[in-house]
Amino acid sequence: MEQFDVVVIGSGPGGYIAAIRAAQLGFKTAIVEKYKTLGGTCTNVGCIPSKAWLDSSERYHELTHSFDVHGITASGVKLDVVKMGDRVAKVVADNTSGLNFLMKKNKITVFQGLGSFKDKNTISVKGDSETKEIQGKNIIIATGSKPSSLPNVKIDKERIITSTEALKLKEVPKHMIVIGGGVIGLEMGSVFKRLGAKVSVVEFADSIIATMDADLGKELNKVLKKEGMEFYLGHGVTDVIRKGNELTVKAKAKADGSEVELKGDYVLVAVGRRPYTEGLNLEAAGLQVDERGRVAVNDHLQTAVPHIYAIGDVVKGAMLAHKAEEEGVYVAELIAGQKPHVNYNLIPGVVYTWPEVSAVGATEQELKQNGVQYKVGKFPFVASGRARASNEKDGFIKVLADKNTDEILGVHMIGPRVADLIAEAVIAMEFRASAEDIGRSCHAHPTYAEAFKDACLAASENRALNM
Repeated sequence: MEQFDVVVIGSGPGGYIAAIRAAQLGFKTAIVEKYKTLGGTCTNVGCIPSKAWLDSSERYHELTHSFDVHGITASGVKLDVVKMGDRVAKVVADNTSGLNFLMKKNKITVFQGLGSFKDKNTISVKGDSETKEIQGKNIIIATGSKPSSLPNVKIDKERIITSTEALKLKEVPKHMIVIGGGVIGLEMGSVFKRLGAKVSVVEFADSIIATMDADLGKELNKVLKKEGMEFYLGHGVTDVIRKGNELTVKAKAKADGSEVELKGDYVLVAVGRRPYTEGLNLEAAGLQVDERGRVAVNDHLQTAVPHIYAIGDVVKGAMLAHKAEEEGVYVAELIAGQKPHVNYNLIPGVVYTWPEVSAVGATEQELKQNGVQYKVGKFPFVASGRARASNEKDGFIKVLADKNTDEILGVHMIGPRVADLIAEAVIAMEFRASAEDIGRSCHAHPTYAEAFKDACLAASENRALNM
């Protein structure tokens, strides 16, 4: 039986990054993946293909809706959804091929098959033709998550679908009804809205992207409504009925109990994700899951069995690829005897609609709830020369700073390229910068990043220079 210093179960961003870092640190490392390709949900049916679809659909939408303002007139524009999907598939294939290269480069042994515990040190890998057993001195569970559903909604993967099936549609829906106004629902809804579908979003909470700062949800709602997306907020879905290719969604308003009935040809269920541990046989290793299906870990990501760790979507915390990556590096370095650290307060969140939405740190609602004295600086993109030049005037950047020390406590952005801009806020907060520190840092002109500087100046004694 082959023995390894580190065995990683699952090859998503958390798993493959953990394996690479462990190999870099000199450990004999193996990774176990039940699917034919590496990369997990993120690379195969999540982050990467969804961003490829978003990019392609945005280009089509700009060509058909907004290029005329730039003096560009296009006629005879044709949409080839199948070809668009082929491009997405190639993007995914290129990424998984890159992961295969990284495994070989770092001398990581890859086992293809379903990994399950035989005991606390032995992993059984059931492949298509044979079952192998390997042993690990240290084992990292990185098996990720799967889409959730509602008790009264049966996903048939044909017309009542999750994001996995939505990413492989060969046609543009006439009317897509999205259940869930969070990140996944809005991103996939945006794709098909841009391609010409009618899109209606039913959300139980009173706002979209409800876990983010309330101002972001209000602004995104306003922009998406302006583009024709429908929202039924504060509504709980009571039934989804399919008759052939026609679907009926019934929902009841929380406020007054009134009912709404929507008819469409596809229903996208996007009500979140759940930890995935099926087939792991955790009991054989002396492990259990909590009431939400997560593997319980301590502050060092150790399970009840100290040499077995768990990371990413399968443990507590935000279900984000980059959070899983940070935890993967953390565990590998911890095994090596180092003193790593993950600052969970500074893991950014991003919504890749257009405009994009991003955030890091505390929301204004959290600061109020915790009794923290704070000040607000806000800068709209309509006041940005770069944004006006690009005709991207929707959105703003909002900076929350400590009222007494001026330290930046939270940054919330909605607008062009803010998925990239949020990195500056993360770095600033890692080094505990004040709003004035950023306000006194030179930013190139004209750039979108200047909006962050001006928002910081607005928070620091209300002295934004361009507003």
